[in-house]
Amino acid sequence: MPRALAVLIGPMASGKSKIGRRVANELGVDNVDTDKTIVAEFGSISDIFADQGEKTFRAIEREHVVRALSDPAIVSLGGGAVLDLDTQHDLERLPVVYLTVTPEAVAWRISNDKRPLLAGNSLERWKEIFAERRPIYERLASITIDTSSGRLDDMAANIAQWVRAGYPREWKALNV
Repeated sequence: MPRALAVLIGPMASGKSKIGRRVANELGVDNVDTDKTIVAEFGSISDIFADQGEKTFRAIEREHVVRALSDPAIVSLGGGAVLDLDTQHDLERLPVVYLTVTPEAVAWRISNDKRPLLAGNSLERWKEIFAERRPIYERLASITIDTSSGRLDDMAANIAQWVRAGYPREWKALNV
């Protein structure tokens, strides 16, 4: 049974890792970033994709998601983790923060990126991937925060307030 305090989802480069760490620090709890736990166990995500393919990576990712969601922690998922139907089912029972970002704001974040799914025209590919996944993010979201501008510390403080307040459906303080 999932126990995560809050789960951060969203497209690549939306700030899930950075904001997740800050929220966890604010609340004094653990932060589990599934991309980081995968890298710690298996090495570079790009290498996993190149050597074993996306299907193998997604199976590894699912195992790490299951472990992460069982911890009373702030959990940051990789952008594609929500593609797994079992993960979607798990997230439907948890408080989920959807971090979104505009293409204009993300362009500089991915300009020198080595993510395996962004080969070639990175921004155009990012837009395609985001468009495919966006309906899933939106359906799973308890609340949504746009990370295109503003201070990450302010966003994290607001998410922490939302957790402390018991996850109210309406949360006006998130307009930072």
